[in-house]
Amino acid sequence: MRIVLAADVFPPLRSSGAVLLKDLSLEILRQGYEVTVLVSSSELDGPWQLESFEGVEVLRLKAPRTKDVGYVRRALAELWMPVAMWRNLQRSPLRSRQWDGVVWYSPTIFLGLLAWALKRRSRCRGYLVLRDIFPEWALDMGLMRRGLPYLFFKAVERFQYRVADVIGVQTHSAVAYFDNWARRPGRRVEVLQNWLADAPVRHCSISVANSSLAGRRIFVYAGNMGVAQGLDLLLDLAEVLRHRSDMGFLFVGRGSEAVRLRDAAARRGLMNVQFYDEIDPAEIPALYAQCHVGLVALDPRHRTHNIPGKFLSYMWAGLPALASVNPGNDLVSVIRQAGVGRACEDRSVTSLQQGAEELLKMIEVDGAGVRTRCRQLAADLFSPEAAVRQIVAGLQA
Repeated sequence: MRIVLAADVFPPLRSSGAVLLKDLSLEILRQGYEVTVLVSSSELDGPWQLESFEGVEVLRLKAPRTKDVGYVRRALAELWMPVAMWRNLQRSPLRSRQWDGVVWYSPTIFLGLLAWALKRRSRCRGYLVLRDIFPEWALDMGLMRRGLPYLFFKAVERFQYRVADVIGVQTHSAVAYFDNWARRPGRRVEVLQNWLADAPVRHCSISVANSSLAGRRIFVYAGNMGVAQGLDLLLDLAEVLRHRSDMGFLFVGRGSEAVRLRDAAARRGLMNVQFYDEIDPAEIPALYAQCHVGLVALDPRHRTHNIPGKFLSYMWAGLPALASVNPGNDLVSVIRQAGVGRACEDRSVTSLQQGAEELLKMIEVDGAGVRTRCRQLAADLFSPEAAVRQIVAGLQA
């Protein structure tokens, strides 16, 4: 079976999406299928570049830059991106390639047009891996109003869904959003859990032992620092726990809020907080080996639900999670039922403080048991093996 995987992120990018797609493509290959990754790239000199990534065939296609640019420029670039990718695919050695299944990853919502063209040429089924529901979450967050831009993005969103035969959402709470869509014959929506491959502990450029947090129990947040995360609450937590000399807070990553958060921590005089720039994903396991609790934060204005990729990385590392999420998020029941942390839905720093202190006691009493439960949860629910089996079944249905 030949599978084509279309996306706008892939290594060497360091985003969580790039890591997910790397693990997915390698697992597709490991299970005996042929896989080609089509990925947009603004860095190419020519229209295309064909390469091998650990045995996976990767075709990079010239397209406009969509990362780290303004909202208007990004929207225009993403609108043109699938057209540019298709045109440059036709100039590549794979222009006549036929596939048995098309898989594409969202975000972005704009790859539906490319998926439609690939499906039409190969006359095969398509599986949409949907990791967030845009523009709904932007509306919930107050980043967008019900005006023309919202209507435009809704039209793009609906087209993407029409292209798909199967849509894999992250949580059970998101399934109801597709009730009307799924009523059409031949369509199916299902929960496709996020996934992450277990990774070895190697070198890390960050040494907690040589930092101002040396000797403390470390609460770590590694990942995007944007509006959707609502990380100010974690700084509030650090502030109320500043008297605890045994607790430290480590933030690693980049994003639109990173500089503001650094400045806010400095203004508050939080000596129990340390910020570092983004590191290579291969260094993350060694970073977590120096830490004790993983932090998860989602802005409470979210009405759609997801299980962040960083939660999976904490589980594989054996780190219990302290999570502040929007009410009703499926992550709450996952954490509580598996006994792998504490989850708060009330956006209260008091609740988070209580959870943090309870987690430290849990680690002291049953550290080995906590680590085992975390890793078992990752293996049972969030493995690339299970994700690939599910996607292939959807393509073959």
